[in-house]
Amino acid sequence: MKFHEFGEQGSPVMMLLHGMLTPWQIWENAAAYFSKEYYVVVPELDGHTEEEGSTFLSVEREAELLREYALEHFEGSLQVLCGLSMGARIAASLANMPDVSVSVLVLDGAPLVKLPGILKTIMKKNYSKLIQKSRRRDPKVMESCSRDFLPQPLTAHYLKLADHMDEASISNVIDSVFSPFSYQTYDKSMRILFMHGTKGNETLARRAAHKMKELNPQTEIRCFEGYAHAQLACFENEKWVREVVSFLVQNG
Repeated sequence: MKFHEFGEQGSPVMMLLHGMLTPWQIWENAAAYFSKEYYVVVPELDGHTEEEGSTFLSVEREAELLREYALEHFEGSLQVLCGLSMGARIAASLANMPDVSVSVLVLDGAPLVKLPGILKTIMKKNYSKLIQKSRRRDPKVMESCSRDFLPQPLTAHYLKLADHMDEASISNVIDSVFSPFSYQTYDKSMRILFMHGTKGNETLARRAAHKMKELNPQTEIRCFEGYAHAQLACFENEKWVREVVSFLVQNG
């Protein structure tokens, strides 16, 4: 795991966690904007490091590493904790860990649900093939990547990530992210924003959002009709920033 930091030390801390197969640079625009007010921390999560290989072991392990970092550098205090997809699952776990204080939790497309083993097996095979083809720079994969997955300027970063990702990380991410999630009642003072779309597998995030609100009534759910998983953060990051800003302002 590697950490990228923006802004002035001593400012309230905002941490941004990327999703599976998503490079940390997905948050560069958000970091540039929020670093005017916050000290923004953007980790390269394990299994997603560009310059050298690393292995993703589990959501719990990533959350523990982030906890240790927050305790060492910020006395465990995170003013805003944001997570996208896999990163949202990690954020939801980190927010309830001992000695960690989170004032605002932002979850985007959080898959806080268990999937049957057969579906996880299929996902592992599909992601493994995707990574292999990405390493070969398969033209069809490159085209679909820019069209459906990440904006073209981020493709080079994704390819570095893919070149270093091992099979164990792919398997461990799927097993861990789609394992049963233990929903918790967070501190009532923690404000929660849960965003999701409506297309494809966003039905998982929709279910998770309503379960989260049952246990934590302070949760605000924002549904983006016609949006696919992670579409807002990946392809319309300025709008994503505006949504988060509006939530911070109205709950400030």
